[in-house]
Amino acid sequence: MTFRDHAGNSISGTTAESLAAFEQACHELRCYSDDPVATVERALHASPSMTMAHILKAWLHLLGTEPAGLPVARQSLDAARHLPANDREHGHLAAIAKVLDGQWRTAGRILEDVSATYPRDALALQAGHQIDFFTGDARMLRDRIARVLPAWSASVPGYHAVLGMYAFGLEECGDYAQAERFGRESVALERRDGWGWHAVAHVMEMQKRTRDGIEWLRADTDAWSQQSFFAVHNWWHLALFHLDRGEPDAALRLFDGPIHGARSSAILDLIDASALLWRLQTRGVAIGDRWQSVADIWAPLAGHGNYAFNDFHAMMAFASAQRPKACTAVIASLERSARGDNDSAAFAREVGLDATRAIEAFAQGRYNETVRLLRPLRSYAHRFGGSHAQRDLIDLTLIEAARRAGMLPLVNALTAERAARVPHSPLAQLLQRNAANNSNEEYAHA
Repeated sequence: MTFRDHAGNSISGTTAESLAAFEQACHELRCYSDDPVATVERALHASPSMTMAHILKAWLHLLGTEPAGLPVARQSLDAARHLPANDREHGHLAAIAKVLDGQWRTAGRILEDVSATYPRDALALQAGHQIDFFTGDARMLRDRIARVLPAWSASVPGYHAVLGMYAFGLEECGDYAQAERFGRESVALERRDGWGWHAVAHVMEMQKRTRDGIEWLRADTDAWSQQSFFAVHNWWHLALFHLDRGEPDAALRLFDGPIHGARSSAILDLIDASALLWRLQTRGVAIGDRWQSVADIWAPLAGHGNYAFNDFHAMMAFASAQRPKACTAVIASLERSARGDNDSAAFAREVGLDATRAIEAFAQGRYNETVRLLRPLRSYAHRFGGSHAQRDLIDLTLIEAARRAGMLPLVNALTAERAARVPHSPLAQLLQRNAANNSNEEYAHA
């Protein structure tokens, strides 16, 4: 008997019971909710020979960029390779093998071909979309999804996720009106789609519509935060809106509560905790001893060096908490990674190593060194992944380092550039006022 999933794709080695659990796990992943890892285990228990369940398990342990997930993903790949597989499933297996080898971009191209032939393979789309995010490929974040839109409609389960992914790709390419429209449609179809909520929040962040952003995320917090493994990131976006409005106390309350209150050890959550504290710290907000708990949780991950974007954020915690051994371990791991010949090496070599060194230099008060390291990176920082909103931390750190180094013409230039892009932004206006005040002080003492 031939089994097919809800979108009509043929599935190897399954039973009705295992397919039902697999479909549920895919839905949970598309919404970033509940526990797809546990659900896919139910599918495998019902049918250990279900190739797509092994594939889903591998992707679940790869897309979090957790070092501990790599051996699990490799075991899943090895198990699936001994099972019957169709052409579509072979494509997934080839892409998983490339990611395990650090060849992210090749994996993304393999999944492009899977999607071209099987446009309703939602897992191939989602894995590819995440790879585009990790490699900083804004165009493919949009176009990978645009290519398959004609094959989808509201009658196909998972359509909400396709719209949410398309919305995020449009936002990263600067098409904010379209991005907001598709993001809102995604959430209207499935209120628990955390990525759809996230895409609209990104639009408002990039346009500095801080009041709209707060209202958007506050409108139905239960939808995107309850039983969601993506909730911390959306809480982080809410904190950024408050911080941009000059409300650091509100941002700190969110840090102490839903962002870091549970002391999550998930890397994606640690990135958000570090990025928020760093923004607060560079704004002169008193952090207290908050860095210590963040550094404690990062500590077991120092030295892994499997994804430079993670190390960049780990350094914020280690350097701010004054953990010199951990700082040394992070730099050493990035140096080792940079000597490789895969995409992970390129992430470290092209951006990650100097960006991470710059963070350490800033924390140690070496502001001239921070400026020297960060200025060249601004034009191509996307090469080590993340979103525009996340990478904005590089610009903010550069501006503050230049200000503290007394490089006033550079500060004036950078703040004017920012204000021209988002003239109504409270943060941009604050940075310009600070630059003007510093200039006046400098002239007064000349």
